[in-house]
Amino acid sequence: MAASKQTLRNQRYQEKAGWTSKSYKLKKDLVEQFAKACEKKGVSQAGQLSKMMKEYIAYVNEAQSD
Repeated sequence: MAASKQTLRNQRYQEKAGWTSKSYKLKKDLVEQFAKACEKKGVSQAGQLSKMMKEYIAYVNEAQSD
């Protein structure tokens, strides 16, 4: 079955914009707690993960420069 035109457009946009999909194995209870916490705060899970990743990268880079 061929992908729809909309799917192909989305794929091209995501590729051009630098988006990628990652898959990680995590404990179910941790993932569920994270989803609930994000819902309580009204933030997306992807957005919160991105924020935490950026903070960790900055932390590591600062520690390495010392």
